[in-house]
Amino acid sequence: MIKFIVSLILNAFVLMLIGFLFEGIQLSGYGAAFIASFILAILNVTIRPILILLTLPATILTLGLFLLVINGVTLSIASWLMGDAFVITSFGLALLASIILTIFQTLLINPIQSNRS
Repeated sequence: MIKFIVSLILNAFVLMLIGFLFEGIQLSGYGAAFIASFILAILNVTIRPILILLTLPATILTLGLFLLVINGVTLSIASWLMGDAFVITSFGLALLASIILTIFQTLLINPIQSNRS
């Protein structure tokens, strides 16, 4: 449970960093970033597997690169669910943010979750 909370906090921090880097992505505060991180976690458990299954042929044809598009879609859904607290102005920015978020998750969050202590 502690690792899950730490990963949510790190995700929220990365979302805030992305919000500072790009003008088209706006977060109303750190609380909104934490809530967006929690919503992304829920979407990654529920909606993402369904999207992966439905788009499996495209994912196979692109050798897995279509998963970045699915990550962008889940980020856009999280933005839509949060309303004015988390705004992404275009799908291109959602795709770019999902790439950055994936890189940070690979470097920061996955080593924390895989550590068996």
